[in-house]
Amino acid sequence: MSRIGKAPITVPGGVTLDISKGNLVTVKGPKGELKQQADPDLEFKLEDGTLTISRPTEQLRHKSAHGLYRSLVANMIEGVTNGYTITLELIGVGYRCANTGNLLELTLGYSHPIYFYVPDEVKLEAKMEKGSPPTIVLESHDKQLIGQVAAKIRAFRKVEPFKGKGIRFKGEVIRRKAGKTAAS
Repeated sequence: MSRIGKAPITVPGGVTLDISKGNLVTVKGPKGELKQQADPDLEFKLEDGTLTISRPTEQLRHKSAHGLYRSLVANMIEGVTNGYTITLELIGVGYRCANTGNLLELTLGYSHPIYFYVPDEVKLEAKMEKGSPPTIVLESHDKQLIGQVAAKIRAFRKVEPFKGKGIRFKGEVIRRKAGKTAAS
């Protein structure tokens, strides 16, 4: 039995969970609503605020789907109750960020500024405080969407290993490489 798949999910108060025909899981909570189409072979049981997922056979396909959909539903419930936050830091001389609504403007050392529109489901905040690097704070109830947006923003200027310049997640540790040494 899958260790992840067999773990029950507790559904907190204020969250409604609906499983329709064909295993379309809909989760509604104070932060929003999320839908996920699950594998039709899996069986969902909601009893006394606890959701359990079971699989019909021990086939590899059912085993992998069991853990996957349990994690996805747990992340949906966590997202509609608490939400997710990702903080990005811009490390480099002259790197700046600003936002107008959901339009993010980045100055990353290129010959032109970069404009990136963040989807409406993600709340965006760009901070420029003296003494600390410029930061971008993303908040959303959808873990998959916020991760994808953060990865796209980070791809504009990935952190390089020699000077450590670029866009990084807050708290991310970058392995630094030694530069060239002079010949003797």
